Amino acid sequence: MRILDRVAELRAAGRDVVSLCAGEPSSGAPEAVHRRAAQIHTDRTELGYSSALGVRPLRTAIAGHYRRWYGLEVSAEDVAITTGSSGAFVLAFLAAFDVGDRVALARPGYPAYRNILNALGCEVVEIDCGPAERFQPTPAALDAAVALGGPLDGLILASPANPTGTMVSRAELAAITSWCAEHGVRLVSDEIYHGITYPEDPAAPDAKGVCAWELDRSGVVISSFSKYWGMTGWRLGWALMPPDLAGAFDALAGNVALCPPVPAQLAAAEAFSESAYAEAEERVAGFAETRQLLLGRLDRLGWGPVAPADGAFYLYADLGTRLAGFADSAAWCTALLEEEGVAVVPGNDFDAVNGGRFVRLSLAAGSPAV
Repeated sequence: MRILDRVAELRAAGRDVVSLCAGEPSSGAPEAVHRRAAQIHTDRTELGYSSALGVRPLRTAIAGHYRRWYGLEVSAEDVAITTGSSGAFVLAFLAAFDVGDRVALARPGYPAYRNILNALGCEVVEIDCGPAERFQPTPAALDAAVALGGPLDGLILASPANPTGTMVSRAELAAITSWCAEHGVRLVSDEIYHGITYPEDPAAPDAKGVCAWELDRSGVVISSFSKYWGMTGWRLGWALMPPDLAGAFDALAGNVALCPPVPAQLAAAEAFSESAYAEAEERVAGFAETRQLLLGRLDRLGWGPVAPADGAFYLYADLGTRLAGFADSAAWCTALLEEEGVAVVPGNDFDAVNGGRFVRLSLAAGSPAV
């Protein structure tokens, strides 16, 4: 966010800056969602508090989305609408974990997992995941963490992951869910980038990602309208709640935020219309084109190892010899922004141990004109 602030300062001073920082699709919400939002305000629709877990029509629409994409039967009662996926993580962590619980997550990974867990008094157990593991945790790595520090209470898994874009296959996810079940570990599956994937065959099974509830319903599944549908500022996400946590979710939601934003909820039901799905797929095609453009020029960049970027819209790369003369990737990114007017994110926030060698590029703006 500090980098984005500096981008704004430079642009205000007249500099031409290319920003490859934020994980925010530039195209915004689908047209059908915009039309419904306008209608809501034109018709003076009642916009008082909703149920703490969200309006029924949207919860029902999300259940239908799981049937459409995964062939998975989900009821509206399984769905909690939240204030962005961030709100879903807060509710899930509060409902599932207690102070002192040991919760594992991959390093590198999305820093908010670690920060929220720390704020709630949990012990964060970082699993060092490098290129050999495709930047994803494995049962063997989890066994090693238990042997080193004792039993785990939770595991946060992201597929596709931020910052690496890597995904776990169905077999890999099955191995992880089985390990969690055997060890009494609560899985929280971050699936907010589902649908933004780059399979060789888009019609193949699991092309959009594998939902953890296809394998085991004891975990929490979290998703969002922000990425695939481009609705970042609408602040809407959701969680699939296992039955033993549903009561806690409901009680906590009413205390933490009362309810998610009601205008956004009412409009968001249109995200599941045929036209909105079609728009989203066009945007994913743009991300794929940009990804391929960048992968095809890696030799010219002269960087070191690069994460596979199976999904999401990021490229996470070791700077290799390009880092020579700089203290770390943060210093390199500062120089790139100030001297060349290009903004990328250093890896330090994603990985406090090895991130000083890495940068993350966001491809969320879609395909450039070249």
